[in-house]
Amino acid sequence: MSRAKCIMVQGTMSGAGKSLLCTALCRIFAQDGYRVAPFKSQNMALNSFVTRDGLEMGRAQVVQAQAAGMEPDVRMNPILLKPSSDVGSQVIVNGEVRGQMPAAAYFKLKKSLIPDILAAYNSLAEEVDIIVIEGAGSPAEINLKADDIVNMGLAKLVDAPVLLAGDIDRGGVFAQLYGTVELLEPAERARIKGLVINKFRGDAAILKPGLTMLEEKTHLPVLGVVPYLRVDIEDEDSLSSRLESNTAVKPLDAAILRLPHISNFTDFMPLEQHPLLSVRYVQSPRQLGAPDVVILPGTKNTIDDLLWLRQCGLESAVQKLAAAGTPVLGVCGGYQMLGDTLADPEGTESGRSQTVRGLGLLPIQTVFTDAKHRTQDTATVTAPQLAGAALTGYQIHTGRTAVQGVPFCCLADGSAEGCVKDNVAGTYLHGLFDTGELTEKLVQLLCSRKDISPASAPLLSMQEYRQQQFDLLADGVRRALDMNALYAAMGLEGRNTL
Repeated sequence: MSRAKCIMVQGTMSGAGKSLLCTALCRIFAQDGYRVAPFKSQNMALNSFVTRDGLEMGRAQVVQAQAAGMEPDVRMNPILLKPSSDVGSQVIVNGEVRGQMPAAAYFKLKKSLIPDILAAYNSLAEEVDIIVIEGAGSPAEINLKADDIVNMGLAKLVDAPVLLAGDIDRGGVFAQLYGTVELLEPAERARIKGLVINKFRGDAAILKPGLTMLEEKTHLPVLGVVPYLRVDIEDEDSLSSRLESNTAVKPLDAAILRLPHISNFTDFMPLEQHPLLSVRYVQSPRQLGAPDVVILPGTKNTIDDLLWLRQCGLESAVQKLAAAGTPVLGVCGGYQMLGDTLADPEGTESGRSQTVRGLGLLPIQTVFTDAKHRTQDTATVTAPQLAGAALTGYQIHTGRTAVQGVPFCCLADGSAEGCVKDNVAGTYLHGLFDTGELTEKLVQLLCSRKDISPASAPLLSMQEYRQQQFDLLADGVRRALDMNALYAAMGLEGRNTL
């Protein structure tokens, strides 16, 4: 096939389940023997990833590529916006930082990015059979439609048929879908090939009268009612429900600080799979309590979030726990916070020239610059009590850190990375728990401190676990959707090879 067919999933709102539906379709089409690539022209998220060639893209399309059995490629997400405030974002185009922009400046710029979007899409379309396109927010955001490059504007550019999904779990799904269709222009409505009710709990037969009326009013078929699927797929951003967990229910208690600008919290998903570990996110000293391990995650605004820790009392609480021997781990921005000083001489990280003291738990000093470090890495942990764990991951950070102490790990090229001092450790490596080896070492350490016997059952690696969850997701969505109609909308015949 010389030019890919495509299908686009749009939603009635943010959180309607577009990302998961696209992930499921990527998996289904791959199972059916097609070469599949995901695509999202513009993504706004703090969870990002570094590709093999050192470029930055949103994790949602990384997950979708993994579901499709494809190597993540920055062409799958040519524009990434990483919010740094309520009114501004870092703008990343084709994996490279274009600059820090307030919303108004970006809105003036974004139409000029259409050639970048089309170049990425057209290049992918020559290499695969199907492209699964994800929209953003809602196509009925009428205040934004004039400059739209991610919903119906993009659908027109690439001539994409559209599925429109609504979230019944939040209520009002019929009004969501009907209202969205009514606010579209006739040419836009004509692109919609079907409606999808997403996240339904209960007996779908109860919905039949509503579905019939919805089809009559919109003149569009309902192609499926997707149940609320109990699958564990990486979440895109800080709206994730997993961040609401703040209660320990297992023998070992891992407390992760829920920073205001938390990023790449998917680093800690592997910890949640361990039968002895409770993983919870905390925002106050009262919630923190006395956990078995404290983790400081990555953040888009390291200095601002460090000052927040100081103001809310979490800094002092973490320092007291560390002094009492509780293991403390910092990742990326969390690692920087654990040091002695954080200097931002040109205001590139925080918006103004300043130097602030860190938590003082590691003998490191960080200086922020414009340059962003982006690499994929393999490493072996050298820190005492965790030594020998093999890691795979990636670095994505601004700031250069001078280390006066013992390194946390050794990279494949022999260079030292991170720092450890007594019970406190820090590293720039995202994805450090994915192999499962560091998880096991950490659990063994925590168990020895509490005189608990470690679980004997071997853990799946995160890669194996992801594949299982992708299959569960695909099975649930395949059963719920009219796949023949979906293939017909793309001008294809289904070729189910299962």
